[in-house]
Amino acid sequence: MALSEFSREFHEKMFPGYKSKFLETDPEFIERFDNFAFDEVINQVKLDDKVRFTAILATLLGCQGIDEFRAIMPAAMSFGVTPVEIREVVYQAVAYLGIGRVFPFLKAMNEIFEARGITLPLPPQSTTTTETRREAGTQAQVDIFGEQMRDFWRSGPEESRHINLWLADNCFGDYYTRKGLTYAQREMITFCFLAAQGGCEPQLTSHAMANMKVGNDKSFLISVISQCLPFIGYPRSLNALRCVNDAAEKFKEAQQ
Repeated sequence: MALSEFSREFHEKMFPGYKSKFLETDPEFIERFDNFAFDEVINQVKLDDKVRFTAILATLLGCQGIDEFRAIMPAAMSFGVTPVEIREVVYQAVAYLGIGRVFPFLKAMNEIFEARGITLPLPPQSTTTTETRREAGTQAQVDIFGEQMRDFWRSGPEESRHINLWLADNCFGDYYTRKGLTYAQREMITFCFLAAQGGCEPQLTSHAMANMKVGNDKSFLISVISQCLPFIGYPRSLNALRCVNDAAEKFKEAQQ
């Protein structure tokens, strides 16, 4: 089996001392996958390793890769992603994936923390109360998307207006206002959640634009897509790329 030296070394950094059983049962697959994911992709995609693994964790939540999440989470910590940052990724995923899909990841995360001797609960990161969350959430929407979001929470048909309110007070007021991650980091992981789950192209385009507004430019988003491609496959990656290109055109027009 011809695993590249770089692939072997990077795999060892991720999983020190671990030897996969697939090396014995599926050597041809491991040769192709590891050389691609842990050599070709890593050397093509120039991302900070902490950013790289944060994006991968968010992507695995989005595509429901619970077994791979269990494997990658300790590796992410080895590359500098902190327990608080991991928890913020998992918490925020609830707003975009729903608790039905996030619950297994919440359990897995805590099991890994406990196995590593990390005391739970982690330090609190909330900055809002039930009384302040709507106003703070609206301000977060304005900070990220623009002033047109100021009154979004009370817009739309009466029968569905409460959902726009929930976007302000729950999605943004409960999650985006938390400490632990910056707006730029939160928009990146949201982009990963949406790209990985698929079927959310309108929202993905919108959040690609939001990423650009907070400093995550087109080149950065293409790097994120490229890095996450081995974990979600080509169709969803190509859909995400199309959304980024569409968002870049709209962002350019808005700047003119």
